[in-house]
Amino acid sequence: MKFFLIDFEGNTYIEDVKNLQNVYFSFPYFSNHNFCAEKTCKILKKEPISFEYYKRSFEYVIEEIKKGNTYLLNLTHPAKITVDCSLLDIFKSAKASFKLYFKNKFVCFSPERFVRIQNNKIFTYPMKGTIDASVPCAKEKILCDTKETAEHTMVVDLLRNDLGIVGKNVRVNKFRFVDKIKAGGRELLQVSSEIEATLPNNWQYNWLELLKQLLPAGSISGTPKKKTVEIIKKAENYNRGFYTGIFGITDEKTFLDSAVIIRYIEKSKSFYIYKSGGGITIDSNLENEYEELIKKIYIPNKR
Repeated sequence: MKFFLIDFEGNTYIEDVKNLQNVYFSFPYFSNHNFCAEKTCKILKKEPISFEYYKRSFEYVIEEIKKGNTYLLNLTHPAKITVDCSLLDIFKSAKASFKLYFKNKFVCFSPERFVRIQNNKIFTYPMKGTIDASVPCAKEKILCDTKETAEHTMVVDLLRNDLGIVGKNVRVNKFRFVDKIKAGGRELLQVSSEIEATLPNNWQYNWLELLKQLLPAGSISGTPKKKTVEIIKKAENYNRGFYTGIFGITDEKTFLDSAVIIRYIEKSKSFYIYKSGGGITIDSNLENEYEELIKKIYIPNKR
């Protein structure tokens, strides 16, 4: 079985699972370790970018939307954080569907699958729309929110088109269903959809090229994808690196699974960096988006 890792720029790392050194991962049904949580890891201090800095990048994105150059853009920024444990401790402690610890460089605890392939079927599960589960009537509110509905619909449309590049008979199996996820000490409701397509019988012979045709993931870039990525680089003015790339496993025969690298902590020389963000549309509110950027800085510890 092969493990693969592709960063936001498309740079690729591939290795046999049995040969991995200092790389640990977990999927809902498979992992290459048997770690147990040894401590509860906490973020002791958050140092996000200033509101003024975020405002400049946000307003630049809104101007590009008004010009028609993008309709949905995932705007992210790094924040310096102070934690009370190591990256490996965070990996052991975090509760998430998809987790990755990579060579003491970064850790990821992602709730979002990218694509799954079983035999000749490919599935993707875009996630857009989040609300605190403790809010009264939270499920009804998130499903009726105009801005969130528009954002989610645009991502679903983008990923339908993406799957149409590599497959046929594209269809949306489930539209805007709600899952509950852990977010530090809170529970969140997350809105997702499921999209399916049929692949050629020989997909396994060029699986890497197939994946790269779908990258970067629509949920962490935007639409139209090529122009939006250009705007992202100008608006963010930093290197995403592995953040918002993907990682996964495949037997190169009938099976492939992968996850989007979000909920991400990176080790710098003397401190840790947490990268976070959210989708921006013409209906986005500056203060709300800045607040969301900060709220997404958390470790979903096991309980």
